[in-house]
Formats: sequence, C-alpha cells, structure tokens
Amino acid sequence: MSSEEVDQYLRAIEEPKRSTLQTLRRTILEVVPEADEVISYRVPAFRVHGRTFAGFAAFKDHLSYLPFNGSVLGQLADQLEGYTMTKSALHFPVDRPLPKGLVKKLIAVRLAEADGGTR
Repeated sequence: MSSEEVDQYLRAIEEPKRSTLQTLRRTILEVVPEADEVISYRVPAFRVHGRTFAGFAAFKDHLSYLPFNGSVLGQLADQLEGYTMTKSALHFPVDRPLPKGLVKKLIAVRLAEADGGTR
C-alpha cells in the first residue's frame, strides 16, 4: 500500500471533491508528517506505528472524515455543531475542507486513544 494508491483514488473523483480531499490529505500529513498513507476498507487512510488514525471518503453528496474509532466524534461533539455525522464518520461539504484546527483536534483525540494517552 502506498501514497500512489491514494493518488489513484483521488484521480477517480470529480471536482470539487478531489481538491477538497487533497486539502484534507495535506492537512493530515502536515499534522502527522511521519504517517504512512494506505488504503484501508477501500478508502484512503493514514497510519502511524501500525495504527490507523484517520481516513477520508467521497460520496455522492458529501465527503467524510473517518477517525477509525467510534468514540472520537462523540468526544468532540460540542465542536462539531453544524456537521452531520454517524458514530464513525464526520460528513462535510464537497467544496469546503475541514478547518485545520478541527483536523488537529480529531487527530489528537484519536492518537491519544491509540497510544493510551501518550502523544
């Protein structure tokens, strides 16, 4: 698995979804530059020390940020007002990337859980 597979996933997506997800990808890699890019469950994902901590996916009417843990979004519920979500996915508009500060918080919560509170 490699960043080339993530590139292929993104090439298959129409605009403006592609650009929005490319922005999210850059943000995730900026926050965790040592992350490995992979395809997990057929969507782009990011791993550090063998643990998947984030991912994204494109759908017909929205994009999703995937924390790969069912408790992350609930912990940040007060900061996610205005977004729709399921237990395992935060939905956002196809033409508006998630704010960098929010992505940092989502990743921090997930990595803290994965590391048992050490990050």
